[in-house]
Amino acid sequence: MSSSVSLPDIPGRERSLLAPLRWLESACLHIGGVSILFASALSRVFQRPFRMRQWIAQMEQVGVHSISVALLTATFTGMVMVLQTGVQLSRFQSESMTPGIAGIALLREIAPVLTALAIAARVGAGIAAELGTMRVTEQIDALESMGSDPIHYLVVPRLVACVVMVPALTILSDLVGILGGCLIGVTKLDITLQAYLDTTFRWVNPEDFYSGFLKTIVFGGIVATIGCYLGLKSSGGAEGVGTATTRSVVVSFILILVSDYFLTEILLKVL
Repeated sequence: MSSSVSLPDIPGRERSLLAPLRWLESACLHIGGVSILFASALSRVFQRPFRMRQWIAQMEQVGVHSISVALLTATFTGMVMVLQTGVQLSRFQSESMTPGIAGIALLREIAPVLTALAIAARVGAGIAAELGTMRVTEQIDALESMGSDPIHYLVVPRLVACVVMVPALTILSDLVGILGGCLIGVTKLDITLQAYLDTTFRWVNPEDFYSGFLKTIVFGGIVATIGCYLGLKSSGGAEGVGTATTRSVVVSFILILVSDYFLTEILLKVL
């Protein structure tokens, strides 16, 4: 005669107390996975063979194909930044400060962050979708069976492309954002072109540019690493690929904004 012992169900209150622990466990696992992937890709950047053709192709995909989105974002951001700043400063008869305030804000925060967010939405989602499709269709398993390293073959070119091209796009966004603000300053705020440029160059320091530029190197690494990690972890067919794509954008946005604060804290002390 056999007897079986059934475990009692966990009460709902205990399940609710365990939920945060499970979420924390899952978060730690993902943080560890992302860190391992980034370290593995970074260690393979200077490892032979150098697939320069793939690097250039990914740089074109990340940089050249994203120019229109980045510049359009920077142009109208600079315009609305100057317009809002000028209107509000006019209440204190301080419109002459508008070019300097807008220039510093664009170089230090607005252009780097918005450029990185635009790249995360366009490129990060594409990376997750591409690698996720390769995962669910077993193309990555085929690469491994042929002796190829998926990280070296797939992740490294995308990481290099994002780390190089996001700062490059940010430089263009800085320039276009200032020019867009200049257009509004001259046409809407009655600031002469010479006065606008003189004020901008007098207020803006090289440290303002360096601060935003250095941030975008980190932002580019975040976009590439999160997109590759979630793409490689995809499962469940087309639905899983769609979920990974959505998550890559959301997680990249959150990490860019969170890291921006801590990078600002550090750079304000260093520069």
